[in-house]
Amino acid sequence: MEFELSPEMYDLQQSVRRLAQTKIKPRAREIDTTGEYPQDIFDELRRADLLGLCIPEEYGGSGAGIMGLTLAIEEVTKYSNVIGLMLLLTRLPTGPIMIAGNEEQKQKYLPGIANGTSRAAFCLSEPGAGSDVAGMRTHATPDPDIEDGFVINGTKCWISGGMQADWFVVFAKVGDPSLRQHTNIYGFIVEADSSGVTRPRVDEKMGVKGIDTTEIVFENVKVGPRQVIGGGFLLAMESLNAMRPIVAARAIGLAEGALMYATEYVKQREAFGKTISDFQGIRWEIAKCATEIEAARLLTYRGAWLADQGMFSKEHVPMLSMAKYYASEVAVKASGLAVQLLGAAGYMHDHPVEQFYRDARQLTIVEGTSQIQMDLIGRGVLHHDLWWD
Repeated sequence: MEFELSPEMYDLQQSVRRLAQTKIKPRAREIDTTGEYPQDIFDELRRADLLGLCIPEEYGGSGAGIMGLTLAIEEVTKYSNVIGLMLLLTRLPTGPIMIAGNEEQKQKYLPGIANGTSRAAFCLSEPGAGSDVAGMRTHATPDPDIEDGFVINGTKCWISGGMQADWFVVFAKVGDPSLRQHTNIYGFIVEADSSGVTRPRVDEKMGVKGIDTTEIVFENVKVGPRQVIGGGFLLAMESLNAMRPIVAARAIGLAEGALMYATEYVKQREAFGKTISDFQGIRWEIAKCATEIEAARLLTYRGAWLADQGMFSKEHVPMLSMAKYYASEVAVKASGLAVQLLGAAGYMHDHPVEQFYRDARQLTIVEGTSQIQMDLIGRGVLHHDLWWD
């Protein structure tokens, strides 16, 4: 059993770490304060060939897989969860195409993501159907004007990167939207400039500011047969399963960044004739947090390895969900500890720990809440997908 990174992965980690320290760290607070999309950082990621990490080489990517993307996201989110999300969005909408798309779809849509000439978003959640995917109301009916084409109607909400996207992967029910049959959920590729697509609202968020979260409305949007992925409910779930370690990477990077900042602070802050770090109780809190971060890292790296082996179907769900559940909860705990260790200073905008604290909460919600992850893990144990005998 090997715990060291391969030379290629180690080099990737170190190069992204340098980029994060020199380009992202100086910009992180400004991005949070203004909420403006950081196009300059996107351009830095493009120049560093980091936008195609998870995309196979034959489609213009570097073929570093989910493990490579996980390592890169961990490094950038030590300073900015927004940039971690930016990298995540190179995999979330492309995942359904890589899993179930045909060769024409892969050749058309994947290279643009890898070279930075296009951006995409994943449209699944709805106002009345977040965790309850089968409850979605967006529906696709056969297009009488286009053979094997469809007309999509519905509203998607809380779509990360929705305003920046050039195309979307949209999940919709084929037929009666009131039915909860898993087989009638299809994936579709929809160009953002298609007639009938509107983006009427950008959400005001507590954190992760800088990449818009958007409501997207589809009104009589026509899609041809070449834009149909299909795949059913299973495609939506497998696409999300493969993403668990990537979301977890955002969490462990945030936790590391928060604890590192707080640790440096308590080594310098004087109180009662000592530095705060001289108190045993403070060291114990740091020790517990550091241990949980390392446990989360092991779960996350294992999850990334599983996903890269194509192991993201039902029997592998408990392992993947553990990574996302545990790492995101650790991020909340670590950022909360960081605020507490700084005391009143931690609550002020002068220090980035309040930003870490706000950003961390998102991670326990997006792409399956902590409660959903626990349910998936529990079901896996009950079904012996995870068992120790």
